[in-house]
Amino acid sequence: MPVLARNNVHVVGDGPPMVFVHGFGCDQNMWRLLAPHFSEHYRCILLDLVGSGQSDLAAYDPVKYATLHGYAADLCEVLAEVTTAPAVCVGHSVSAMIGMLANLQNPDQFLAQVMVGPSPCYVNDGDYVGGFTRADIDSLLETLESNFLGWSSNMAPVIMGAPEQPELAVELTNSFCRTDPEIAKQFARATFLSDHRAELPRLQAPTLVLQCSDDLIAPRCVGEYLQRTIPNCTLHVIENVGHCPHLSAPSASTEAIEQFLRGL
Repeated sequence: MPVLARNNVHVVGDGPPMVFVHGFGCDQNMWRLLAPHFSEHYRCILLDLVGSGQSDLAAYDPVKYATLHGYAADLCEVLAEVTTAPAVCVGHSVSAMIGMLANLQNPDQFLAQVMVGPSPCYVNDGDYVGGFTRADIDSLLETLESNFLGWSSNMAPVIMGAPEQPELAVELTNSFCRTDPEIAKQFARATFLSDHRAELPRLQAPTLVLQCSDDLIAPRCVGEYLQRTIPNCTLHVIENVGHCPHLSAPSASTEAIEQFLRGL
């Protein structure tokens, strides 16, 4: 299976490359409010992670994708197919860490990292506050295993936030429900049980952490931890409720990313 078909890659615009990588249960359509704006000055590369969206489900390998490193390897392969210039990587949620791992794997392929609602570790550990206890995560995964559709309908509004825009929660619920349940369960384990705190100090690329002021999935203290731990990191907090500011606060997200890019 060719790489571009495997990840359902679409390229729009012209200029320096900018790759957009969606979060858990989503697909490249989640960037529809940001990518058209940046395509005026950048070559925007949109993809679906294997197992998501319109990717080739036959390419899904539960061993390869048991950790985020498998997705990071795919990201490097996609970039190698479409550009020779270093790219700005815009990753949402778990894909912020996928982007970082890809950056560490092949530093020459990346100019900068934009992390939207990132978390290197979701589980509280000593002085580190990830927002969840291990019991919380175990319960979340057990519910997902036993009742995926129910989990999706309950979790999507929590993840999306944006209570004044209920249609976005419906959209996210539908996106979750379109995902193959078995793949979603495995991706959830790879996401919520991951711990990439040790890699953060190795990331040398300029990094923007874009975070909402009220995010139950990646609380503000996580963004502050990333700012302290990544060597060249800027934290920008958007006054917004939820985990998806690229959908619920696209203008504020675009403005913050543009300001960061001007400073490169």
